[in-house]
Amino acid sequence: MRTVNCYSNYRSLVTGVDTKIPLINGQLTTAINLDNAATTPPFLSVLKAINDFSSLYASVHRGTGYKSQYVSYIYEDSRRIIADFVNGCPEKDSIIFVKNTTEAINKLAHHLKAKFQQSVVLSTFMEHHSNDLPWRRHFDVDYVAIDSKGRLQLEDLERKLLQYKGKVKLVAITGASNVTGYKNPIHKAAALAHQHGAQILVDGAQLVPHAAVDMKPHSSPEHIDFLVFSGHKMYAPFGTGVLIARSDMLEGAAPDIVGGGTVDIVTPDLVTWAELPHKEEAGSPNIMGVVALVAAIKTLDGLGMRTLEEYEKALADYTIYRLCQLRDIEVYCSNDYKEDRVAIVPFNVSGLSHHMVAKILSYEGGIAVRNGCFCAQPYIQRLLGISQQELEERINQPKAERPGMVRISLGLYNTISEIDALVFQLNKIILNKKYYLEKYSNMPELF
Repeated sequence: MRTVNCYSNYRSLVTGVDTKIPLINGQLTTAINLDNAATTPPFLSVLKAINDFSSLYASVHRGTGYKSQYVSYIYEDSRRIIADFVNGCPEKDSIIFVKNTTEAINKLAHHLKAKFQQSVVLSTFMEHHSNDLPWRRHFDVDYVAIDSKGRLQLEDLERKLLQYKGKVKLVAITGASNVTGYKNPIHKAAALAHQHGAQILVDGAQLVPHAAVDMKPHSSPEHIDFLVFSGHKMYAPFGTGVLIARSDMLEGAAPDIVGGGTVDIVTPDLVTWAELPHKEEAGSPNIMGVVALVAAIKTLDGLGMRTLEEYEKALADYTIYRLCQLRDIEVYCSNDYKEDRVAIVPFNVSGLSHHMVAKILSYEGGIAVRNGCFCAQPYIQRLLGISQQELEERINQPKAERPGMVRISLGLYNTISEIDALVFQLNKIILNKKYYLEKYSNMPELF
């Protein structure tokens, strides 16, 4: 296991890291946020960029005033900055602004349903619902298997590509799991997909904020055809996501949302759609969100994504090491420190529900974690070994607590001392289960 400094110099870059919050006993403590996979706090640089830009805020596109022309330039130039960050190709790719990753995947599914009629989409059993349900709506979907530790089985991807004999037109795969943190071999998957006449979408919601991502040139067999990610998971929580897509796959079709900004000519009898990417960005663009995302990208790029990845990986390794020293803790990801992962660690405490453990950590220690299924129920069900019969029995008991886990997800501003504080609280919980069960069984929520 690699060691890491106790204090992260990155903390000074993030707002709210020293915020005081009340505990259940009325005392104040410094909040510890270990729920970064859900959303991240903003960089100070992002807040400064928003504040500095606000005096020039104006309508994007078609305005003749100085401010409007200026913000339109900023908005369009941001596409280049985003493409550079992930090695996209602005000449062949459309960089489209959306609200979040979920909207990006739904938009792509809408367009591909016409292109890929009577075809199959391969998803995986480790996907977020957002990279599963949109494909179910429009296509026949099959799922690439995972192993006993929850890792993708690349050989099953190849087997299914062969099995469908060219009917698979898209492989939809997460870059990094929001449950276990495992990073998938996206370029190997891309090469396999292309070899069998399919394209690949990478859900980069958990990957792009925490690792260096390279879409690779279109001429490469390992090229990523479609990439999606969200600003709110990369220190820019102002409502912007990104779809990077092969332009040739979006041309010639009506947009999924129509109205202002999507058209070139409209008469009572005729509609001519605007060019890409504008026809896919209906309504007034979220220029503030784009400014925030660009500021976050510049900060991350300046720090060096590989350096940040190494730091967060060391934090995750330390977290797994400490959790595995505690009794009555089950960790649902590999404890192999060579594992390629982002800093996400799921676990449970035997004898206590995931919801109760998360609540106790919050009320007693000011520690924010996430609990539940993390919008990845099929993956959780497999990791927990829940049978179909057991699932049906739980579904028929509306008041029964849903199966789930507690999730630790780390950001660049988290520290070893915060992990030690988490382990201290978990040890207290384990040693005093009866006390906490009685105290929190009927404890109401704070708000």
